[in-house]
Amino acid sequence: MALMGKRNTRQNSDEGVYTSVDSLLRLRHVAKDLSLDRRKKSTALVDGDSRTHFRGRGMEFAEVRPYQPGDDIRNIDWRVTARTQTTYTKLFQEERERPVYILVDQRAPMFFGSETQFKSVMAARIAAIIGWTALQNNDRIGGLVFSDTEQTDSKARRGKHAMLSLIHQLHTYNTQLTSPVVQKRSNSMIDMLHDLRRVSKPGSAVFIISDFHDFDTHCAEPLSILSRHSDVTCIHVYDKLESALPRQGNLTISDGQHKLTLSSQSLAFTQAFSKSFDDACMTLRKACTNSACAYATTTVGYSAEALAQDLFTHKRRRTTKNS
Repeated sequence: MALMGKRNTRQNSDEGVYTSVDSLLRLRHVAKDLSLDRRKKSTALVDGDSRTHFRGRGMEFAEVRPYQPGDDIRNIDWRVTARTQTTYTKLFQEERERPVYILVDQRAPMFFGSETQFKSVMAARIAAIIGWTALQNNDRIGGLVFSDTEQTDSKARRGKHAMLSLIHQLHTYNTQLTSPVVQKRSNSMIDMLHDLRRVSKPGSAVFIISDFHDFDTHCAEPLSILSRHSDVTCIHVYDKLESALPRQGNLTISDGQHKLTLSSQSLAFTQAFSKSFDDACMTLRKACTNSACAYATTTVGYSAEALAQDLFTHKRRRTTKNS
């Protein structure tokens, strides 16, 4: 699926470049009407509040059925047994919580944006909304936030402390960004997918938020393996300038040390530029389709709040990608 949020109102310019703890905390109000839909049965072993199709001893009564040898005699329904003169036992709807793992890309290429906010800020805001929604659903929250040279893995835990820890990590990594140019060998997407397989548990809901600039065919296998036992959603964040060049005059680009002037009036060049972006998107889409992963895409010119409304409301309105 390709979903796009509504156009964002103008944000504070500072918060468009760097996120703040206060802004991430305020996003808890957005999660009030949201729910992280489950597409696969939970196999988590920790008790919680999310209903599953597993039968077992739990807090919520499900039904009665005739007693069978081997049933726990503590679950015999004596009232029904006395009324029917046949032994009946109670069954309960087992409640299990679902771990939610959020992988957030805060590498150098994410420190870019030509509209209302940088990709790094958009990714952090989306991650915070997902985290607040998971907290509201009483799910456990875990995360993997990574930069070019570092990463922080958070074991899935319940409660506000887990959410506040995620916000601290998002803010720390986000405010360390200074340039969209990678200065050292960067953590790769394929490495992060392998690490996510290590830290996430079967039955988890996994959200991967990135610009996927280095996603290639080699990443498809770990993504597929991850999705076999988890409910995976890839959220692709990009800037419009990455998908199509403006058709006016010459463009000067720089890595901070060197400059290069390009002619955006060259039809062949602009078409090749757009095709490169479209091909990369197609590789990601194909991998998601083949792995049965959910796929969403949004530009930085749209709000994380509206995107979350599209993705996570109970009766979400599906929209097509706007230009």
